[in-house]
Amino acid sequence: MLSHDRVWAAIDALAERYSLSASGLARRAGLDSTAFNKSKRLSSDGRPRWPSTESLAKIIEATGASLDEFTGLIEGRAGSSHGASVAHRRSVPLLGFAQAGAGGFFDDAGFPVGQGWDLVELPAQSTESSYALQVQGDSMLPLYRNGDVLIVEPGAVTRKGDRVVVKTTAGEVMAKVLDRQTVKSIALVSLNPDHPDRDIPMRDVEWVARIVWASQ
Repeated sequence: MLSHDRVWAAIDALAERYSLSASGLARRAGLDSTAFNKSKRLSSDGRPRWPSTESLAKIIEATGASLDEFTGLIEGRAGSSHGASVAHRRSVPLLGFAQAGAGGFFDDAGFPVGQGWDLVELPAQSTESSYALQVQGDSMLPLYRNGDVLIVEPGAVTRKGDRVVVKTTAGEVMAKVLDRQTVKSIALVSLNPDHPDRDIPMRDVEWVARIVWASQ
C-alpha cells in the first residue's frame, strides 16, 4: 500500500543504497539540498507533505535506478535492484578512462582482463564481472565530475535512456545516454551539452557496458 511514510522511507533507502545522504541525493538530482530534509516531510500544521512526482523522477534518473527498484523499496521488496538484494561492499577493479582506451585491459565483450588494475571497495549492486572506471576531465559534466567512479556491468541488457560506457575500436572510451541501438549503429546522447551527440556504426564499437552505480 502506498503511504506517506513508505514513500519517504524509500527515498532514504535509495540514497543509502547509492551511498548518498538525503541532501546528497537531492543535489545529485538537481534539487534544493534541503528538499528531502525530515523537516520538509510535514507541513507547519502537521499534515503529511508528499514529494512531487517530478522530484521522484529526478532521483531515479540521477541514481540510474530502475522504477522497479524504487517501487520495491516502497513495498519493502529487498530483491528488486539490478539482480542484487542489497547494496554491499566488495572490491572491484578500477581503471581510469584514459587507461581504458589504451587497450589490453578488456576482452572483446568488455570484461576486465590482464594486469594493471587497481582495486576499489564500493557499496554497489555489482556482480563478479563488474568493474569501476574513474571519470577524468569535464566531458561528462554536470552529471559526472572529474574523479567520480562509475561501476559498469558488461553484458547487462541496455535500453533507451540507460547510461552506458562505450568503447570504440579506435580506443575511444565515452559515457553517454543510450538513445537507440540497432544492428547497424548506436546513437548516443552526450551528458555534457558542450560535447556533441554521437551516432557510431556498430562495426566501430568494441563493447557497450551499462552504468549501474556512480559515486557522489
